[in-house]
Amino acid sequence: MTKTKHIPTTSEAPDSVGVPGGHGAVGSPGGTGGPGTVGAPDGLGAPDSGSGNDSDSGSGSGSDSGSDSGSDRGPAETPATDDRDPAQLLTTMVDRVLALAATWTAWDGRPVPAGDRLYTPHKAIRRVADHMVDHLAEMEARLVGEETQPDHWHASATTTAADLAPFTGADLDEARSRLTRLARIWANRLDALTPDELDRSAGTGWTFRQLAFHLAESVYYADAVGDLTTVAASASTPARPAKP
Repeated sequence: MTKTKHIPTTSEAPDSVGVPGGHGAVGSPGGTGGPGTVGAPDGLGAPDSGSGNDSDSGSGSGSDSGSDSGSDRGPAETPATDDRDPAQLLTTMVDRVLALAATWTAWDGRPVPAGDRLYTPHKAIRRVADHMVDHLAEMEARLVGEETQPDHWHASATTTAADLAPFTGADLDEARSRLTRLARIWANRLDALTPDELDRSAGTGWTFRQLAFHLAESVYYADAVGDLTTVAASASTPARPAKP
């Protein structure tokens, strides 16, 4: 059966910037995103967190086991799967991330707390992209019989100076190009695999179907920042004059 390829779509957003500072609360982990939004990326209740671990290890490439694990905790919970198409699951996740990112030019510069971590627009894009790259490297290595390589991501425990930069229209364009292409690489690779290869995957670790469902949870990072449309609307509404 021929599969219909799904290409991520996004909406335009105005070019505006924010100013660094602290923020309010966020939506629930996993948010209200599309299919596959079943929790945090490492399956432990919050992305790349566990027992105070500084990195989610991002992948089986970090643990050589195909499952996310940190330096001071065991492997993450095995991802649950169902009959949804794993390729479309990932492109839908990227659609959701980019739809939220289209509102982030209204960000006021204050990091958003989520659990014991802080998130910003740049940090959310960084974590989604790094997570996709990490597991892609794992899958490609396993397919050719190579050992996976340990990762050294600083992940969400670190908020870099770059993470705190204003998120402009140009940054949104860059994010669209980066994540859309990563989603297309993943979709092409997964579409080329047979159901047996998806469920009886080469090498050691989670099956490639499980990896795809795990990656779909990366929408958590974008949901942590949230939809900032209301921020933009309130900023554009002039304050009412005080009563005499």
